[in-house]
Amino acid sequence: MKKVITYGTFDLLHYGHILLLQRAKELGDHLTVALSTDGFNDIKGKHAYFSYEKRKMMLEAIKYVDTVIPERNWEQKKHDIVDYDIDIFVMGDDWRGKFDELSAHCEVIYLERTPDISTTSIKDNLSGIS
Repeated sequence: MKKVITYGTFDLLHYGHILLLQRAKELGDHLTVALSTDGFNDIKGKHAYFSYEKRKMMLEAIKYVDTVIPERNWEQKKHDIVDYDIDIFVMGDDWRGKFDELSAHCEVIYLERTPDISTTSIKDNLSGIS
């Protein structure tokens, strides 16, 4: 069985997220999503609209996602790859080159993001609505 892992906040879930998860799942038999906890988002200076528990529930409802685990810090990626026997690490291409050191433990793939959609663009558009 080929195992894939990806990481993210997955806030304001949108079709770009779904397409990324679909393409990640197509790379293997099992997809684990490491979901940023609220505490880790605080460390990153991000604020998610939905709590960790609600974002986790939404991800678990997506047919491409097999397992959701908490992401608590930047350093855990290497440990997750080893502990979960991961074959492929997947991230969006806006992270290209940032996780290349993980290729010593598994294949690293950067997938193209869906054009014209992002959580940031949704938040920006919503803030302009009065």
